Amino acid sequence: MARYQQGDAAAAGPLVDSLSPQFFRFFLGQVRNRELADDLLQDFWLRIHSARQTYRAAEPLLPWMYAIARRVRIDQYRRSRNRSGREMQVERLPDVPAPESGEAGNVDFETLLAALPESQREVIVMLKVSGLSVEEVARATGSSPGSVKQKAHRAYEKLRALLGGTGHAV
Repeated sequence: MARYQQGDAAAAGPLVDSLSPQFFRFFLGQVRNRELADDLLQDFWLRIHSARQTYRAAEPLLPWMYAIARRVRIDQYRRSRNRSGREMQVERLPDVPAPESGEAGNVDFETLLAALPESQREVIVMLKVSGLSVEEVARATGSSPGSVKQKAHRAYEKLRALLGGTGHAV
């Protein structure tokens, strides 16, 4: 990142290649739509390029990048919310029934994440999918480590309840 920050164009490729899968998973965990996640990833790299001079080499790179990724996601949410307020729904989709308690073992990770509130889902994705530490997640989200731990704990409790308390590892 330091080389890229100083204008070394050759440093951008390896940075993008090595971190794109991680941030794609972050966005996919947030929006659960591959095309939208890919669009968010492109927007993310454009913002990284624009904000690269604000990165301080003495600080860890990933929390800085996750803070930008989080802002990209929030901006996308606001745009979609504003757009949906102006659009009329032509046809209502039928409600999907919740899985029976016996089907809990067949529920995929994305379905479980979808049941969590946005802030808890974001913390779980950063902690468990991206492998960031509590301190890094706190820095990326602009909150305290205690708040991150509390959101993670509440998410774990909700996931356990969704799994029917079967003792699956979360």
